[in-house]
Amino acid sequence: MGQDRLGQLKPSQLRVLIAVADGGSFSEAALQLQLSQSAVSYAIATLEEELGVVLFSRGRYGAVPTPVGQQIVDRARHVLHLIEDIYNQANLAKGFDGGQLRIAAFRSAATHILPEVIAQYCLQYPAIAITIAEYDDRPDVEADLRKGKADVGITYLPHAPDLEASELTRDEFVVLFPPDAALSAPLTWEALAAYPLIMAPDGDSCDAMVIHHGRQFGVELRSTYQIRSDATIVNMVAKGLGAAISPRLAAEPIPDGVQVYSLPTPFFRTICVATLANALLPPPVFAFLEMLKAAMAED
Repeated sequence: MGQDRLGQLKPSQLRVLIAVADGGSFSEAALQLQLSQSAVSYAIATLEEELGVVLFSRGRYGAVPTPVGQQIVDRARHVLHLIEDIYNQANLAKGFDGGQLRIAAFRSAATHILPEVIAQYCLQYPAIAITIAEYDDRPDVEADLRKGKADVGITYLPHAPDLEASELTRDEFVVLFPPDAALSAPLTWEALAAYPLIMAPDGDSCDAMVIHHGRQFGVELRSTYQIRSDATIVNMVAKGLGAAISPRLAAEPIPDGVQVYSLPTPFFRTICVATLANALLPPPVFAFLEMLKAAMAED
């Protein structure tokens, strides 16, 4: 009887349960898990029916775990951690004869840094299954490491203290101006601050670094437009709508005619590869880290 009831609980249901608790609503959980809201509602309703208890109080302001719901959410986290540990132990035993390598990276690193190394890795270790999760910014990368959804993260400094990181390369922040912009060299902070700027929405890590850098020289950089996509920002610059400050990797490929300047005081982000501190890395992950570091050292 106990085994039959255990078999009815699915890891996918537990992930939905945790996502609703963390996000505070069914809609936020659906967005995070890339599911429809109806699929999230069905998963929770099915779980409540199987357990015979109400897990969330629903209201106009979202979903809040009931007392018993919170206890079950805590246990669900523990169960998923144990399941992940089972897979990790299996990967350790399989070595290079199987297993997986899970990478999380911010988008420009996934585009410009990983492909060549992945190609080399696949030739040497064809039995290893590789997945890459791409994100707009580093917080999602580091969150995947903490949740056990990634073995390796490509992020940039400063990183959180619960991660161990090794520097891969330095990526300069460049200023992109429209083809018809009349500017004198070298670029001055005053000229930059006077030009309409296209930036990412509030909270973007790279923009926060640049704004802080400008403040050190008495300059307050403010956006005229806020756009999430790097490609859209670059194309808006090419059409003459404003200037943009971007890491060079994120700006590539830069359209013909777009003018590229260094900041008045040059500034760089340090791209690094990170793992959870004190993590027990299976051989496929360790081999990838060594291959990645060696490839970047040659560039």
